[in-house]
Amino acid sequence: MSTEQDDVFNLQAALQLRRQQHLYRTPKITNSPQSTRVISEGRELLSFCSNDYLGMANHPQVVNAFKIALDKYGVGSGASHLVCGHSRAHQILEERLAEITGRERALLFSTGYMANIGTITALLGKGDCVYEDKLNHASLLDGGLSSGASFKRYHHKDVERLESLLKKRVSENPTCRKLIVTDSVFSMDGDIAPIQKLSATAKKYNAWVMVDDAHGFGCIGEGGRGVLHSLSLSQQDVPIYMATFGKAVGTSGAFIAGSEELIETLIQLSRPYIYTTAMPPALAAATVESLNVIAENEWRRDKLNALIKRFRSGAKQLSLPLMDSETAIQPIVIGDADKAVTVSEKLWSRGFWVTAIRPPTVSSGSARLRITLSALHEESEVDALLDAISTCLNA
Repeated sequence: MSTEQDDVFNLQAALQLRRQQHLYRTPKITNSPQSTRVISEGRELLSFCSNDYLGMANHPQVVNAFKIALDKYGVGSGASHLVCGHSRAHQILEERLAEITGRERALLFSTGYMANIGTITALLGKGDCVYEDKLNHASLLDGGLSSGASFKRYHHKDVERLESLLKKRVSENPTCRKLIVTDSVFSMDGDIAPIQKLSATAKKYNAWVMVDDAHGFGCIGEGGRGVLHSLSLSQQDVPIYMATFGKAVGTSGAFIAGSEELIETLIQLSRPYIYTTAMPPALAAATVESLNVIAENEWRRDKLNALIKRFRSGAKQLSLPLMDSETAIQPIVIGDADKAVTVSEKLWSRGFWVTAIRPPTVSSGSARLRITLSALHEESEVDALLDAISTCLNA
């Protein structure tokens, strides 16, 4: 029988093992607004690891909208949406999101993790089946596992394998609910899912499709309307659309958009929605302002895309190990976790903040530098980063 002391010892041993495997994680403290240049641990760094793709996290109009709403609504929402926490600011944001995405309605969640788990578990249960790309975000995988449905994973972007799984399931149980779940832009690789093929396959086997557009919303598509808009995919093609505000929008929170029936179902059954305090109303108002600026400032997406092309061209000239990504996420695969950490630390010493991503976030042997670009970066900064990476890798 274990004692309390034994439990403490076991935790210490597990932590020590993570250190030995170069998998231990420690947050670095920032002391400045999010931007391309930040203050951390007493020094200024050029940041290439933030998801603030359009430079909206400290945009003066967004900050001002937050301050105005703060005076009107105060700091907290006071309760969950269904008690008394749903303000006019929340309602305006939901209506704006439905308009932007071309869906009938939208529903706010406090985080993307809650939105994904809350949606999947509300729609599926025992006897149903969920199909997920192996590289889906942890929140999507956890949602599938928590639902009680039969959980199937298909190889990354392998639509043929997905179809074989669906065909088998239909032959065994033709009436069960079937949900295909995928990221649009995969957060650690930066590539885009074959959503059009997934949608066509779903229709063939009478399945739903859910797309998490966290890393596409705001920075892809006309007006930043997201990956589905760029592919001309409607609510009928992809019934369940999710995106977050903590990336390109620069605030915090998330939403689900879809049909009237979908949103009403989530309001009635989604436990993370029902039992969580609503986001602060001032944050909702700031998010509306950010969405307006994003829609008006096409130059931000144009500049971001130009920087992506410049980075990839420069990386190829330096023979850096690029992945197949045309998005703001540009991973450089190192392989060994220890080496990835060492290169990241060398870059830090040179004034560049680039995070090393290690297992279990990525598969064993594929540790990498996850470089993210922002519309606020300059060409000279991208060139300087490339030179620094090349030097640190070859040192």
